[in-house]
Amino acid sequence: MDRIASTVEARAQTTGFNWPTLLWVSSMHIGAIAALFFSSWENFTALMVMYVITGCFGITLTYHRLLAHRSFTVPKWFERILTTFGALAMQGGPLKWSSQHRMHHSNPDTERDPHSSLRGFFYCHLGWTMLRRPEFDDAEKLRKFGRDIYNDPYYRWLETTMGQFLPQLALGLILFSIGGLSMVLWGVCLRMVLVYHATWCVNSATHFFGYRNYDVNDKSRNTWWVALITFGEGWHNNHHAHQHFAEAGHKWWEIDVTMMVIRSLEFVGLASKIKSFKVQQSAIVAD
Repeated sequence: MDRIASTVEARAQTTGFNWPTLLWVSSMHIGAIAALFFSSWENFTALMVMYVITGCFGITLTYHRLLAHRSFTVPKWFERILTTFGALAMQGGPLKWSSQHRMHHSNPDTERDPHSSLRGFFYCHLGWTMLRRPEFDDAEKLRKFGRDIYNDPYYRWLETTMGQFLPQLALGLILFSIGGLSMVLWGVCLRMVLVYHATWCVNSATHFFGYRNYDVNDKSRNTWWVALITFGEGWHNNHHAHQHFAEAGHKWWEIDVTMMVIRSLEFVGLASKIKSFKVQQSAIVAD
């Protein structure tokens, strides 16, 4: 009875559309469709470069593994550059993104999970972004889960409307000066839609399809094709079992491109204090 009551309460708190987000995401999808009528190798190159910058360096590397889980560290000036790449993905500011991700790990696949798989595939893929959800969007709760991020004034600015749109506007002007409107459609609209759906697949597909290396108390799965399009994030069952480690791939065949980037940054002196699952396992075996 309590579980039923909590479910009804949680659903009541998600009534009403988040119209700004709904209109923005819809307009980006329209722009993405328009981009397909202006294909060229130059536009495709802009798409791929920005997909890597915002999808890999921005979301996977920075918003997720660096900010949300603090699985490694980088110099503050470099962290702010990387966080700006994350803001260019237009998935919200670093505080909201990281705090809601921490909420997800606190209560995965329950009514207290911002994108719980209990509500179905569509909801945890896309629907959760389109609804007003006071329980998960409350400013004080976001600060509680992300105090370390809130303490940075630049990150607080990235949470504002100006902080979200000015970096995107600057990028659009750069692309326009290089390749005109068609490059803006490819490098902003189409790229953003692809990064959106790739990120959302981690919330949806990896809680429905794939295999499990670990018996954890949620529905997380390892999904190879999601790992392919998200630079390693698809090894989601591994991540849920050991969320504070930098690498998501634990088996030799579980390729984790983001971890390769972290190791490359370590090699050039830009990453340190890496929390490594494989290093810990090696130490246990040695003991």
